[in-house]
Parts: sequence; structure tokens; C-alpha cells
Amino acid sequence: MALLGVQLVITLVIVSLIQKINPHFSFARWVLCSTGLIRYLYPTNAELKSLANIPKDKPRKGKHMENGKSHATFHVPRNLDITLENAQVSKLDIVHLKYFSDFQWLLDFAIYASITYALTEIYYYFYSIEGEINLSMLWCVLVIGFSFKTLIVLWVQYFKGDENVGERSTCIVMGFVYLLIAMAVLIVDDKILEIGLDKAYTSFNQSATKFLGEQGLSSTGPASKIVLKFFLAVWCGLLGSLLTFPGLRMAQMHKDALRYYKDRYILLLLANISFASPLLLVCLWIKPISRDYLTVRVFTGTSGPLMTSDAFDSMRLIAIIVVVLLKLSFMPMYFQSYLNLAEQRLEKQKKESGRITNVDLQKKIAAVFYYLCVVTIQFVAPLLMCLFFSFMYKTLGGYSWNGFSNVSDECSIDESHSAVIDDKITESSEKTITQTAEEFHLALGSLKQIFTTEVFRGLFGLATWWTCFTIFATNALGMFCQSYLTAA
Repeated sequence: MALLGVQLVITLVIVSLIQKINPHFSFARWVLCSTGLIRYLYPTNAELKSLANIPKDKPRKGKHMENGKSHATFHVPRNLDITLENAQVSKLDIVHLKYFSDFQWLLDFAIYASITYALTEIYYYFYSIEGEINLSMLWCVLVIGFSFKTLIVLWVQYFKGDENVGERSTCIVMGFVYLLIAMAVLIVDDKILEIGLDKAYTSFNQSATKFLGEQGLSSTGPASKIVLKFFLAVWCGLLGSLLTFPGLRMAQMHKDALRYYKDRYILLLLANISFASPLLLVCLWIKPISRDYLTVRVFTGTSGPLMTSDAFDSMRLIAIIVVVLLKLSFMPMYFQSYLNLAEQRLEKQKKESGRITNVDLQKKIAAVFYYLCVVTIQFVAPLLMCLFFSFMYKTLGGYSWNGFSNVSDECSIDESHSAVIDDKITESSEKTITQTAEEFHLALGSLKQIFTTEVFRGLFGLATWWTCFTIFATNALGMFCQSYLTAA
């Protein structure tokens, strides 16, 4: 119980930090307000009337304007020569933005969860105690749950009202497309795509059958492989649908960033590497071109493979962290590229003929900044899901950061748990808090008989790889759509 006590202390310290530091400093607020982001201000009615040579309205008797404001609607030429003023994003500007609180909570909580996970991993590295509960996994589950919930909230908005018919159809179509892709992926042999679902199902089926037999229940297994894979494919299709518009938005921001920062060659090189890096992560799970090439093949002039199998697993996990951190480091550049859409929309409008109302023109400019936090969530949430899926994949899958496997002999542990449970329960009818905690811990240990390391490797291996694949696929689709629209 030593590790559990240390984890409780770490959790209490992090919670205390959240309560004391977060009201004064927020990393999400710092990203938006302290990285030099510039927003564009929409022209006022007086400026539009002056540029369009529209005479000012004379005040009428008996008509009182609230605070001196005029709510009249008038038309101006679309090709009106307007120069937008800009201002640096401040704290007072962002507090009223839609979904700002969701973005702030998601990013800040993810940082605190990462600190908790890192401290737990450091302690576990020096004082490894088998069979203990890893509370950092609860933090990871919460971050993934918050990310998933926030994406669903944004996704549901496309199904409300009659104005989002195109977005709604895109979500539905892409959901079915990813469902078909997932069904095809799940039948690929582990010798090609090493997700490990077949081993996970075999281990789960055997351990569940054994557990049910110990409880006096006869069973040949909880469910068939086809049924389980179908539900996993449905989950993959839903996740693909949720990440469709975040991927399309990411592609648009990347293309705009290449245009706005075309003179900074080093920055563009790193940005392109960051944009294409999910493809590298996807390839790391394709066995013939990754594991076999690095851990089996012996090159000329070498006495053995370049890496051991355990070292390859560690390298794959570290690669995910590097890619996610690299992408997160480009947040200010991509967010500024999005804010520049206001000026880009205005320049596009100048090439059109006809007239537009002052209200529609102002809404077109103001909407860019108003939906800034929606864009930030679409950028951050998929990366956080990928990162924390990899954390759970590493810890529950028995991997390590230093290239040595942490898988232990689970059978002996499970037998000891099952042997101690009966003794503990029959000792006394009066249970203290310590005894109740021990019994809960032992009951959880018996549950590990079913959810073995192989099961977690299969589930979180699929979750991690599929998230990386979806990010890459949606980004590639977005770049294709941008290139097609430009060519058209």
C-alpha cells in the first residue's frame, strides 16, 4: 500500500495547486493572451458610412438613441476599400468567448494530469511495487473523458438547426467511412498491423472463463470476437466523425500558416514536419516497415539488429510524446493564422460585386474572433486524447521508458490475491477503514485476472493507433480539399 499512499499525497498536492494557482495563472489563458495573438476589429457604422459616402442620420425629435448608438441597418458596396484595425488579444476579450471555459479547463487539467502522471512514473521507477493501484490512470481517464465530451458538444451543434446541413452530412458520411475503414483494419493480421487485438481477445476469453468457473458459473466466454470487434469498429467510426472537422480546420490553418510565414524557412520546415508526423506514428505500428526493419533485420557491418523489441516499444511511446509536444508548440502560429481569416474574408469580399448590409459585414469579421476557442478546442482535444491514450497504453500495457519490459508474472500475483481474499473476509465481521481498503484492493486484484496486460495492450494499442491514424487521415483530407478548392 506504500505506492498508493504516495499517489494519494501527490494527488492532494496537485489538487491544492489547482485551487491556488489556477485562479491566478492559467496556461490556456497565457496561450491566448501572452503569445502576441492579434485580432482584427470590425469597422463601426460611422466608419462604414464615411467610406461609403452615406450621410449621417439626423436625430429626430422624440427619438432617443441608447448611449448614443444607432441601430439602423444600411447597405454598403462589397468592394468597399476597408482597412481593418487590429489589437492584441487581452484577458478581457477572451472571457466572453464561446467555450472559453471549456478550453481553459481542458488544457489546464491536462497539464496537471501530466504532472501527476510524471511524478507517479518517477516514483514507480525508483520504488517499483507490484500489484498497487496506479491512480494516475484515473487522471488520464478524466482527461480523455473531458476531451471526448467537449468534442461531442461541438459535434452536436452540427445537428441543430437548418443552417448546418452540409456539416451534418459530412459528419454522418465520414462516420460511416471510418466505420468501414475500422472494420477493414480489425481483420488485418497482427503480423502486419501489430495492434494486438487477437492476443487481447484470447487472453480476455480465457481469463474470463476461468474467473466465471471459480465463481461456479459455466461459460465458454463472454462474447464472440466478431461482436467485440464490431463494437470497437463503431467506436472508431464515432471517433473518426468527431475528429473530422478538427482535422479539416487543422489543415486550413496549416495552409494559411505556410502563406503568412513564407519567409521563415526554419519555422516552415518544422511546421511541415509537425504536420506530417502522425503518418510516422501510424507507420510505427505496421510491422513489416517498422519493427521487422529495426528489430529483426541485420544490416551490413553490424553484428545485430539496430534495436531490441523492448527498446522499439519505448521508442514508439516517446515518439508520440515528441510529436504531440511539437504540435502543441505551434499553437500560437496556427491560432494567429486562424485570426487572419478576418482580413482574408474581407479581401475576398472586395473582389465581389453587389452590396452588403453593415450588420452582415460586421458579423463576418467579428465571428472569426468569436469562435476562436472553438478552434482551440478542435486543435488541442485530439492531441490530448492521443497523448493520454499512449500514457495508459504504456502503464497498463506493461511497457517502460528505458527499453526494458515491465511485464511481470501475473499468474502468481493473481493466485496470491485469490488466496488472500478468502482469509481476509473471514477474519472478522467488524471492518476497520484499513481492512475495507485492503479488501477493495484485493477485489481489484481479482479483477486483474480478467483484464490482463495483453487485454490492455490490445485495447489501448487500438485506441492510440486509431487516434493517430484519424488525425493523419483528416489532416490529409483537409489538405486535399484545400488544394481542390484552390485549383477550382
